[in-house]
Formats: sequence, structure tokens, C-alpha cells
Amino acid sequence: MKIQFSDNDKHLNFAPLTLTRPVAKLRLGMLTIEETWQRLLNFSKTDTFYQTESYLQTLFPADETADYHIAANCKPGVTLIQEIQSLQNNQSLYLNNEWICTKGEKNANRIDSLCKTSILLHEIWDLFQKNEAAAKIDFNLLTKDKQSALISDSNQVMGSENIFVAPGAKIECAILNGNTGPIYIDKDAEVMEGAIIRGPFYLGEHSTVKMGAKIYGATTIGPECKVGGEISNCILQGYSNKGHDGFIGNSVIGEWCNLGADTNSSNLKNNYGKLKIHSYKTKTLVQTDNIFCGVMMGDHSKTGINTMLNTATVIGVSANVFGGGFPPKYIPSFSWGLNDQFKFDKAIEVATNMMKRRNITLSPADIDLLKYLYQTV
Repeated sequence: MKIQFSDNDKHLNFAPLTLTRPVAKLRLGMLTIEETWQRLLNFSKTDTFYQTESYLQTLFPADETADYHIAANCKPGVTLIQEIQSLQNNQSLYLNNEWICTKGEKNANRIDSLCKTSILLHEIWDLFQKNEAAAKIDFNLLTKDKQSALISDSNQVMGSENIFVAPGAKIECAILNGNTGPIYIDKDAEVMEGAIIRGPFYLGEHSTVKMGAKIYGATTIGPECKVGGEISNCILQGYSNKGHDGFIGNSVIGEWCNLGADTNSSNLKNNYGKLKIHSYKTKTLVQTDNIFCGVMMGDHSKTGINTMLNTATVIGVSANVFGGGFPPKYIPSFSWGLNDQFKFDKAIEVATNMMKRRNITLSPADIDLLKYLYQTV
């Protein structure tokens, strides 16, 4: 069975995260959107395809002959999956008047979903705002018919029935509160001494919560990350570090990012006013109904020590942010400091070196993608 995820017209709604990936590759809850679909519909990575921006199709190929075409901005609940499995050829499922899935190649014979638990995403801030609901969906998926490893008596644990520890994970002398939401510590992850964690919370494979960290839900830390300091309602897609003191809240961080020591992101204006945020679609600041929003950071971007970020800051891909005072609310891709551009060969050198530390190679196709973004800044 082949599945194709469609970005439709929403690809730029989730930029800068989607400048380097299709929407279905976004992590939300404890899994990426596509991983949740894969588990619920029981199909493999090799049978997964993407209708996305043309410059991404080399890395993320399409297949218009797929058995199912699915809206990439939907995180499904169990009821929705049952409705999809009941579709006949050339039937399409809609949720809240929005197209979700077509079986076959033709979009015809509309069926309306009755599902109440699926999550629809429309803007980038929906990722942190709907992370709690998504975490609950994924926790049930990940723990079904499985038994948690034992939690050491050195830890203080509340709501143990909502806490799952995968094989190889290490937790000592930490405080875990599952009463506020589910907590999942994945394989070979580590929670160091003195860390305080309130669910919902996910810690990905081989990731580390450092000593004395304070983490509020709903927070998702993808694979191969190191986090410390204070974090509230954030998503780190994976392979990124916020290893030191400093605060980020209501934020989404891409892959291969590093937040320098004492980086602090404002997530609330002093006047409690509604926020404006940079839109990649309109290329302007757009008004939102949100009063909470931190930083949206694209892949491969970095901040220097003691960086201060404005409320609702957007940082593109492979930007290096440093310097005194508050930088602008929008920092374009490949920025160097506040006024210069990162030289492309140096940006590739930094990306290559960081990825080598995780035993991952920056491929020629990856470089071509970054070069396209560099040329279109």
C-alpha cells in the first residue's frame, strides 16, 4: 500500500520549518505526522511519498499512483483511521469541511468525517498550541500492549501510570510529574540528576535532559538532542541543542540548531497584546490572535551566548545570530550576525561538522537544497 502526503497550499504556512522538509515530516506530539499515520494505517517508510515544493522532490519524491492521498496537515485519531479504511475507490474524506484523504486517483464522492480527536494544523504556531493533544494520541500509540521499564527509586514520581520508560533509558534523581500529562522517555535517552519534568513530555532516542533542567509541558524533544535550562511548551524537531541555562517557551526549533548559553526568548509582550509574526507567504508581519509565541527557528541555525530574542521571532535556515541587543523579529536564512550574509561554503562546513558529530553525512542532495535556499533568500 502506497501513501502520498499532500502539502496542498499550506507548505509556507509552516516555514521556516518546511523550507527543508514536507509538512508530513514535522514532529508534533511524540512522533512526526507521517509516523503517526504509518503506525495507524500500517504502511512502511518505503511506501511513503510526498506532493510538496518542486525543489524538495529530489529528497522527498512523489507518486501520483499512490493508493491513498492524505492531507499532510492532519494528525489522525483512531476514529479517522477507521473511516479511511472504510473508503471505497474514488471516495474522499472531509473533516470540518476540509479535505483529508482520497482513496484512488480521483477526488470524488465526498464523505464527511465524524471524528472528534484528529488534529488539523493551519499555521506554524498550531504546532506548539496543539502539541498537548498530539502527545496524548502518540502516547497511546507508543505504549499500546507494551510495558514500561522500571523507574529507579532515586526518582520522585507522580502519576506513574502516565509515564513510560523505553529500554536503555536512564533516569536518576529526577522529578517526573505524569499527573499533568503523559511522559515518554525513549530508547537510550537520559534524564540527569535534578531535572524537573511536567508532562506532557517526550524525550527522543539518544537525547539528554541535563542536570537541573526545568521542563513544562507540552514539550517534545526529538532524537539526538541535549537540553537544559528552562523550557515550556516547545518542540525541538531533532539533532538540536539547548544545553545551557536560558529560557525558551512556545517555540519550535528545527534540526541541527544550537542555542548558545543563556539564550533567552521572550514569549509574551509586556503589554499582553496580541502578536504579529513574519509570514513567508505574504513576506510581511501578520496579525495573530496569540499572546504567547517564542521563536520559530529553521534547520541549521545558531544563536551566540547571551542572545536575546524578541517575542514571536522567526529565524530562517542556517542563520547565525549574535550581537548585542535584540535582533529583528525576522532574521532571514543565511544571516550572519545582524547585517551580513553567511558565506555558503562556510555554512556548509558548519553543517557538515555538526552532522559528523552524530555520524550523519550531509549528502549532495542536501547541499543542493541548501544552495537553492541560499540563492532565493
